Amino acid sequence: MSRINDLHSLGQSIWLDYIDRGMLQSGKLKDLINDGVRGVTSNPTIFQHAIAKGDAYEQDLRRLAKTDKPPVAVFEELAIADIQDASDVLRPVYDESGGQDGFVSLEVAPDLANDTQKTISEARRLHAAVNRPNLMIKVPATREGVPAIQTLVADGLNINVTLIFALERYAEVMEAYLSGLEARQEAGQPLGHVASVASFFVSRVDTNVDEALDEIGTPDAEALKGKIAVANAKLAYRAFQNTFVGERWQALQKDGAQLQRPLWASTSTKNPAYPTLLYVDTLIGPHTVNTMPPQTLEAFRESGVVKRTVDTGVDEAKKAMAQLEGLGISIQAVTDQLEKEGVEKFATSYDELLAAIEDRRHELEGAV
Repeated sequence: MSRINDLHSLGQSIWLDYIDRGMLQSGKLKDLINDGVRGVTSNPTIFQHAIAKGDAYEQDLRRLAKTDKPPVAVFEELAIADIQDASDVLRPVYDESGGQDGFVSLEVAPDLANDTQKTISEARRLHAAVNRPNLMIKVPATREGVPAIQTLVADGLNINVTLIFALERYAEVMEAYLSGLEARQEAGQPLGHVASVASFFVSRVDTNVDEALDEIGTPDAEALKGKIAVANAKLAYRAFQNTFVGERWQALQKDGAQLQRPLWASTSTKNPAYPTLLYVDTLIGPHTVNTMPPQTLEAFRESGVVKRTVDTGVDEAKKAMAQLEGLGISIQAVTDQLEKEGVEKFATSYDELLAAIEDRRHELEGAV
């Protein structure tokens, strides 16, 4: 067995944080699934790299160059085809796992992150357009996104809640999921097929906090570098453990409700001074997902440590967070900034993707 399969024996599923048409056509995705990968996530940045730079899209772009479709429609046609194909490849995992794994995620347009009703409408439209039971719609965990999540769960859609940084926001996300399930239950609708993950972003927390710690420059500040992101995630896991218990959860569980698993996102190491698997080896445990980009996945296959770690060192995590506040760094201010920047970065990637599609279309028109 591979290390990835070994992780699954500890209750953690590995999803690939990447998709492009080339890996679908070559059979590489199928090979990764055989090695233990159990899902795929995408975002505007991933599609920007795949479509704007990938040769596998040239034939379709050449065909679409002859139409008057706007870039957003061209992107959607290409992306939906890829999501459908990936969903079909992962369907056996979805069936075998009873609808707990085997998902492919597609994000609503990032410029809708601050509009509840438009997010709801877009998620419903994409769900219908892809028309696969193992599709997950990604919805950012903004203040306006949280009520959309509740409505969409009540609709019965699978939701990947993305861009979670703060423990307070995470609590709102879990409440939205539970309330959405309760609305379905009250309406007499089935719960068992509704799946959700809460994507807690990890490495970006250290990137932001470490800059502030460098400005302070004391030995106490230096000692906290590279520790806050994992501490924040461990406290999120403790919140998950404390939420999905008791009478309220049991009343949903008896009707087949699934846990909303924490998903560790942004798990590639941004600081070259840190271990490559800092945000993987430290967050392994039951009912979790880690979505890794290809390079991080390959590093884990070669040297990852398969050991339950996500619920160890929780007291130390609390202490580290208290020390951070004691140095005058507000974790709430950090996570507020990261949420805002996260939405902006995806929106920028989305705009750049549409511009690149338009540029390639003009280039191909000239070559016709």
